[in-house]
Amino acid sequence: MTDTAPRHSRRGLAVPFVIVGLLLAGWTGWWFWLTAQVETRLTAQVETLKQDGWTITHAPVRITGWPFRTRVSMPQADILAPSGHGVSAPELVAEASSWNPDHWVVVAPDGLTLTRVSKGRIAIAGDGLRFSISHLRDRFPDLRTEMIRPTFTALEGAEPFPIASAERIQLETRPHLTDGVASTDELDVLFRLVDARGRPGGPVESATGQGRLSADVEGTIVGASRLQGMDSAGVFAAWTAAGGRFTAVRGRLKAGDSTALISSETLSARADGRLQGSLALTAEKPVAVIAGLARAQSGAVNRLGAAGAVAATAAAGERPVDLVIQFRDGRTWLGPFPLAPAPRLF
Repeated sequence: MTDTAPRHSRRGLAVPFVIVGLLLAGWTGWWFWLTAQVETRLTAQVETLKQDGWTITHAPVRITGWPFRTRVSMPQADILAPSGHGVSAPELVAEASSWNPDHWVVVAPDGLTLTRVSKGRIAIAGDGLRFSISHLRDRFPDLRTEMIRPTFTALEGAEPFPIASAERIQLETRPHLTDGVASTDELDVLFRLVDARGRPGGPVESATGQGRLSADVEGTIVGASRLQGMDSAGVFAAWTAAGGRFTAVRGRLKAGDSTALISSETLSARADGRLQGSLALTAEKPVAVIAGLARAQSGAVNRLGAAGAVAATAAAGERPVDLVIQFRDGRTWLGPFPLAPAPRLF
């Protein structure tokens, strides 16, 4: 009688596949539940904005990305706020990891068009146009806007944009930290402009001598909770009326061969949106920039003021010079010399 080899059960081989199948089924259920939540909340948010006076149109929304991402595509998006500012794009795409729906990135893969109140529409293209938002459950989420090699083209009837292109533009906001604790009503803001080129005949081209403009500026927004509402006055109107201001402003500017370190303890805005306050500069070779601004000014007062500022700073030659720029009465002043209208926030 011969001994037969014992047969081993093969049931154990199927166990890992069963486990993987159950996990995949559970994850798929989670993904479909998540996408349904996203679609429901997006629809509700659009309806709420429409009730608040926004105009929003788009083609049917598509949600894809299974299994690891949630990708929301909104073709033919046209979004206009009650203030008159808006954006439109052939397609807007929002994407988040399915395991972290608290961090979203929105991109405009085919560029977008920016609508400016009373200034017309600007077409923006580039190698990357994206906006990200994270920490959605916090009072102030982290926000980041980034443009990689953007170009700006004024459409028919629009005012020219100050710059024609840049290597990179970046804007970030996040809660201000004091001793490691997030502030209840303050935001840190960072703005970075790298190698911007001015439009032909414009103020940037004149100031840089057909060179490039770069800026790296940061500060703190006080009264950030008032930055809300896109009504006809703009998002900064209520903030300004409530005493909102920028503090601890620091930065570095480079225009052609000229450079400057800037600082301001407080900047705010008037009721008409014009900036007010003072800005200290330690500038190297500032004459070329001021002379360029003088050539670019359209008003006689601005041209004479800029010309006077050129004469006042020329005595320093190539040495660094300390200057104070004043924003008052709706104008920008260097000492007694008016240079240009003060920048507007809204």
